[in-house]
Amino acid sequence: MILLEGQNLLKRFGGIVAVNNLSFSLKRKEILGIIGPNAAGKTTLLNLVNGIYTPDAGTLILDGEKLVGLSPHEIAKKGIARTFQIPQVFERLTVLDNLLVPSNPHHLSLNEQIRKAMEILARVGLADVMDKPAGKLSGGQKRLVEIARSLMMDPQILLLDEPFAGIHPELKMKLMNYIMMLNESGKSFMIVSHDIPSVMHMCHRVMVMNMGEKIAEGEPKQIRDDEKVIEAYLGT
Repeated sequence: MILLEGQNLLKRFGGIVAVNNLSFSLKRKEILGIIGPNAAGKTTLLNLVNGIYTPDAGTLILDGEKLVGLSPHEIAKKGIARTFQIPQVFERLTVLDNLLVPSNPHHLSLNEQIRKAMEILARVGLADVMDKPAGKLSGGQKRLVEIARSLMMDPQILLLDEPFAGIHPELKMKLMNYIMMLNESGKSFMIVSHDIPSVMHMCHRVMVMNMGEKIAEGEPKQIRDDEKVIEAYLGT
C-alpha cells in the first residue's frame, strides 16, 4: 500500500530545472534508495518532500493528505523526519541533550525521554559519547547523532541524505542493521546515497535520477543491469 506519493513534481532555480516532471511512490514498510550522479536532483527531491522547497508544479500526498504548502515543522509533525548531507547538530549541547531537543509526540516524562534517547544511542553505537558536546565528535558521529535525534519523534518515514558518508565501517554496519530493524518494525525510508553497495544491499527498490529526471526504477538487480544507469554513471 502506498504511503507517500509525488506526482509530476517540478522545481526550477532560475533557468536550472532541478527536478523535472518526476513522479515516485513509497510503500509502507519499504526502503526506497535514490541514486544518481552529482547534481541529479536527489537532495532537491528530499527538500520538496519535507517542505524546505515548494514545487513549482505537481503535488505530494501522504496517506491521502496533500503536503504541498505545509511548512517543514508541520510535515515533521505528520511523521516525516529528515537528515542532511552536512549534519546539523547543536554543537554546544551534549549528544544526549541533542536527542532531547525534538518535540515529544507521545508526551513522555523526562525520564522516559532520557531512557528512549539512551536506547537509540546504544543502537547506533554512540552510547559511550552521550555526555560529550556534539561539536567535539567526528563528522561521521555527528551524522549518527542527527539520525538518532530524528528517531526521537517516532516518525513513520525517514528521509536520509547520504547517511553513510564519512562513517567508520563498523559504525556503518551497525547503522545499516538498525535501519533494517526499524524497517521490520514498520518504518519506511527514502535513502539518498552514493554508497551504491549499501543501497543495493538494503533497499527493496531503487530509483535512479539524472539531470532532474527519473531514468530508471526497480529492484536492485534490475538497476545494476540497466543500460541507462550505466551510461549515467560512466558516460557513453
